[in-house]
Amino acid sequence: MKTCPRCESSIDEGARYCAQCGAPQTEGAAEEFDEHVKRQARQVATESGVASGSGPVSDTDAGDGSTGGLPAVEELTDREQLWRRGCYVLGYATIVVALTRLPGIGAVPLFLGGIAILPPVRRLTAEPLGSPLKREAMAGLYAVFALIAVGLFVVL
Repeated sequence: MKTCPRCESSIDEGARYCAQCGAPQTEGAAEEFDEHVKRQARQVATESGVASGSGPVSDTDAGDGSTGGLPAVEELTDREQLWRRGCYVLGYATIVVALTRLPGIGAVPLFLGGIAILPPVRRLTAEPLGSPLKREAMAGLYAVFALIAVGLFVVL
């Protein structure tokens, strides 16, 4: 008897898959498993694109007529792209202004506002919460931080 290279359990000589861990044991079984995983990925990507209403979902083309099996990237509308670009510009510009005013007490909320509106930060903070944060809430948070900063700059 031979052993599985993945889990070290004993398997039959002619076995295509390990009975313990399910690892493919032959080239044919490995290719079959890869095709199964690609089909599952396409199915999940298609279902999630339709279920969430997030827009069109497209598979990547492998060049041989088959799809690559990678999860699809949702396409953004022109308005969403403009919003995202605007958030980058406003966020980074605010951070630069905050860094130039660093010794001042108002630089801290200004810096936090710039960070809050950046799209990567919004995406990171939305994932653990289970639902995406709304654009309005992030813009409002930015506005509150910016107003506090301006108020501190004027008063102090």
